[in-house]
Amino acid sequence: MKKYFQIIKGTWAEYMVYRLSFVLWRVRIVMQLLVTYFLWWAIFSQHETLFGYTQSMMLTYILLSAVVRPFVMGTRTQEVGMMINDGSLSNYLTRPINLFRLFWSRDIADKSLNIIFAIGEIAILILLLKPSIILQANITVLLFTFLALVIGVVLFFYFSMLLSLLGFWTSEIWGPRFLSFILVEFFGGMLFPLDILPESLFRVSTLLPFSYFIYFPLKVYLGQLSVISMISGLGVGLVWALGLKLLTELLWRRGLMVYSSEGK
Repeated sequence: MKKYFQIIKGTWAEYMVYRLSFVLWRVRIVMQLLVTYFLWWAIFSQHETLFGYTQSMMLTYILLSAVVRPFVMGTRTQEVGMMINDGSLSNYLTRPINLFRLFWSRDIADKSLNIIFAIGEIAILILLLKPSIILQANITVLLFTFLALVIGVVLFFYFSMLLSLLGFWTSEIWGPRFLSFILVEFFGGMLFPLDILPESLFRVSTLLPFSYFIYFPLKVYLGQLSVISMISGLGVGLVWALGLKLLTELLWRRGLMVYSSEGK
């Protein structure tokens, strides 16, 4: 356990070495958030309710998505694909360390640092913009929100790891990851709640695991789901997480059988 805590500390230290890159990344996130925020603010200035949402509900969704996103989707697992391709994975296979636990530790470091900055940024924006937001006080809803976030974290970890393990069979690992990011950004509900989509497209989105990254936890937080809907949603998300976990572990074992790093 101690060695994984050292990995977390080491990952934090890496970010401090490349502080400018990290700051520029956070600036990009804030700029994207502001564009989305003012877009919806302008839309709702002409409407009291739209798509079943009030202005306060939509702005709460947009602002909280900036905190949920790094909590669920903050990851370093993309490095696994590069390690496979350049042969450096061998350095870890010969050590008494579990690669999955290693990257869980690195993800914890990434998530914690980004969440601290995200909370600070959102607090400043709330003080400056003074939006009407919803503060959920229902303990049951908050508990379900927490469970939804945990499932989202597990689900995204194995989804991202799955993409990286493609490196065992191809050096073109960024193409699938780039395409997946586009799909996740749209079907994950980063820019808007998925239920404002046309009915047919919304039904498609509910069949994919991406909605459990952002949309489902925030939908739970806003109190728009019944207890039965929350329980069934958690159940489906759990099934997705378990399925991706098993598939990732299967590809890991198969990948090790074909892995070679000679000459690298």
